[in-house]
Amino acid sequence: MPSKTCNVVVLLSGSGSNLQALIDSCQGQDSTAHIRAVVSNRADAYGLQRAAAAGIDSAVLDHTRYDGREAFDAALMACIDGFAPDLVVLAGFMRILSGDFVRHYQGRLLNIHPSLLPRYKGLHTHRRALEAGDAEHGCSVHFVTEELDGGPLVVQAVVPLVSDDTVESLAQRVHCQEHLIYPLAVRWFAEGRLRLGEQGALLDGQPLPASGHLIRS
Repeated sequence: MPSKTCNVVVLLSGSGSNLQALIDSCQGQDSTAHIRAVVSNRADAYGLQRAAAAGIDSAVLDHTRYDGREAFDAALMACIDGFAPDLVVLAGFMRILSGDFVRHYQGRLLNIHPSLLPRYKGLHTHRRALEAGDAEHGCSVHFVTEELDGGPLVVQAVVPLVSDDTVESLAQRVHCQEHLIYPLAVRWFAEGRLRLGEQGALLDGQPLPASGHLIRS
């Protein structure tokens, strides 16, 4: 286990419920992960209030003030690097990131997505799972690559669908699992157990399966 603290920068655009789960997870004395800063592209993101309540530094970069994605991402990288992160965590950051950004943080950039990837990349995942009549849905933590929602999987939580599910009820159950598996993946990384290898994600030096580590609720 590494002796130094793993500095984490969290990017978000909204309420920050996954940020709160990470804050709660990092409060233990044995935690090697330290949330160094929270960065948002929206000044009204409630996640910024969560950061302030926890005494975490924050910054706002309004993407509408930049001339295109590349200019915004360059400014975003400069902001993030000012906090010297070992890991960058996307927690509801509603921006498609440029290739330059993703390559800059290769191997230290995680995302959580509300589906069992590779199914339902993109938006409206809960509605799409219901419309397809799926028996199972869930959420996935993955390393970020230049393929949207396509990087190597780390851990997935499987949620069974029930007959009277709505988009809202399914989303609520998936959120509960997100709040469990995202802190787990961050802890693995902070402890030096999780890394991105040439062929995919490695846990304790061993390749994870293509589906990542599966957790069934």
